[in-house]
Amino acid sequence: MNTRTLINNNLPDVQSSADPRNIDIEYVGVKGIELPVTVESADGVQHTIAQIGMFVALPAEHKGTHMSRFLGLLKEHDRPLNKSNLISLMHDMLVSLESSAGRIDFTFPFFVKKQAPVSKLESLMNYQVHLCVEHKNTETWVTQTVTVPVTSLCPCSKEISAYGAHNQRSHVTIAAKLKGELSLEKQIRYAEESASCELWSRLKRVDEKFVTESAYENPKFVEDLVRDVAVALNQDTNVQAYRVQAENFESIHNHSAYAQITRGDL
Repeated sequence: MNTRTLINNNLPDVQSSADPRNIDIEYVGVKGIELPVTVESADGVQHTIAQIGMFVALPAEHKGTHMSRFLGLLKEHDRPLNKSNLISLMHDMLVSLESSAGRIDFTFPFFVKKQAPVSKLESLMNYQVHLCVEHKNTETWVTQTVTVPVTSLCPCSKEISAYGAHNQRSHVTIAAKLKGELSLEKQIRYAEESASCELWSRLKRVDEKFVTESAYENPKFVEDLVRDVAVALNQDTNVQAYRVQAENFESIHNHSAYAQITRGDL
């Protein structure tokens, strides 16, 4: 047979053939896709680059899934990433791949324009964001995760030292299962407001003085970081469940301090 004369409808569909092993696959799909995307923000729409993974459940009787359909879905859903659009993408993926469960992940840098506290010098701060939409057992949900760098200053060090106190850069990670729309900027602020002081990309000397003194006047243990974020999330009606993690990259130890609070079913 001359394969050059074949059209797609006449080619064998090996993926849809039966599999004799009778074993379900929880998730199968594609990962490591890198594409430009748009993300909904408080100021409108932001352009960024995302690492994407798309997966569906495969029943025991099917040999494989149709990998090319995932990329086609991304092309068709060229809309800003937010809760409602992610749920729409999930619905269309399950229909297209004829599956009862699935998961889609977007990981990307997100930028916020900030003014230095005293000089008002403008710069962009970057934050890591992970959006995940999942469907199982007839339920669809979106989990929005931000990782926010901040400064923390040790209360114990301040209390016992004749002068000075050790401080360090910390990462506060907030994974929020969304009940409604929660802007990335607001979620980032929950982390920054829990810290001894927030960070900026560019600082003048007057700003550095402000940051140093502000952190000294607002000491926080790693336990304080996660508890203060939890207080804010408990009051946010757009958050159904959450996990808050804080890691302090200690400046006087060769290890990190860590704390975590989880509320609800993530």
